[in-house]
Amino acid sequence: EEIKEYLHTVDQVIIMTVEPGFGGQSFMNNQIKKIESISNYIKENNLNVNIEIDGGINYETGKICVNAGANILVAGSFLFQQQNLVTATNKLNDFFN
Repeated sequence: EEIKEYLHTVDQVIIMTVEPGFGGQSFMNNQIKKIESISNYIKENNLNVNIEIDGGINYETGKICVNAGANILVAGSFLFQQQNLVTATNKLNDFFN
């Protein structure tokens, strides 16, 4: 809620879905409501602000975040564990279509 008054002054908001510090952590599901709330506020106020999600992103959580309103995903550890980086990246990108 505290960030909403500043959204008209920024181009992007980053929502951390893990505790910052190191890769490979589990996704914090309690952040989904935050994504939805910020996304709804941006839409209701016709703002041009990206919502970036950083942490615990995989095929399941990526889809959840995009459905909640995110338009940028950071998926470092997950992608580097995949056999084919291009295929994995494309599959995540498909959530935006």
